[in-house]
Amino acid sequence: MSSLPGPRFLNTVLLGGSTTEKLDAAAAAGFAQVELWREDVASSSVAEVHAILARTGLQLTDVQVLLDFDGASAATREGKRAEAMSLLALAKDLGAGTVLVPACTATVYVPDRVTDDLRWLCARAAERGLRIAYEGMAWSRLHSTLPSAWQQIEQVGAPNLDIVIDAFHLFAAGRTADDLRDVPVERIALVQLSDVLTQPLPGQVTTQARHHRCLPGDGLWPLETLIDALAAMGYSGPIGLEVFNDALKARDPRDVAREAMAALEAVLAD
Repeated sequence: MSSLPGPRFLNTVLLGGSTTEKLDAAAAAGFAQVELWREDVASSSVAEVHAILARTGLQLTDVQVLLDFDGASAATREGKRAEAMSLLALAKDLGAGTVLVPACTATVYVPDRVTDDLRWLCARAAERGLRIAYEGMAWSRLHSTLPSAWQQIEQVGAPNLDIVIDAFHLFAAGRTADDLRDVPVERIALVQLSDVLTQPLPGQVTTQARHHRCLPGDGLWPLETLIDALAAMGYSGPIGLEVFNDALKARDPRDVAREAMAALEAVLAD
């Protein structure tokens, strides 16, 4: 049995098909939760998603994603705040507790505004009983590593701002599980696992991230080092899969979801 007892989730980006087909496949495979994209709701409706969740018993790990919000330029800042309010409202309507927000990747951004922007976002989220899960991505402008993203969270100082641990962004950047050392376990919002067949080369990271990840255990990354570090910390929160893979997405979502659960349980049991 895995030493990580938290609920297993599946990011719907792995699956093809309609929103109903994706959620039914995830539930049938044994996942307790899903990470839901707003596009999943746009192609369905809040009422339909509510009905599917009630029927299947699935919970929402988070709703995503608010891109390039922190440090938005003067030309985009008001638009990004409006987008944020819309996504927070959607999360509230869906009954989700968390909204996922990656660190800014925009070419034009204002570093001095990042902290203020995140404080504003966390305040708006708190008014709605929501948490913000902040993710440093390998190609983020300011915060491309876990230590950097955690330092930003500390600077913001909002109790509802937590960190995302994503294996892809950790290992693609050539980092190790030692990056978790200074992160309090209670401030980890969720853990996303994936793998790769080949180490991403400079200039190819985003393409590999968005099209060619593979299921945990099918690739070359030392996921066991991350899992062992989380277990040593006593992590008991959500852990699951965020796998962007064009070939898997083109297949029957029921088969892919079953394979995904088998891969997740296998890597957690090793």
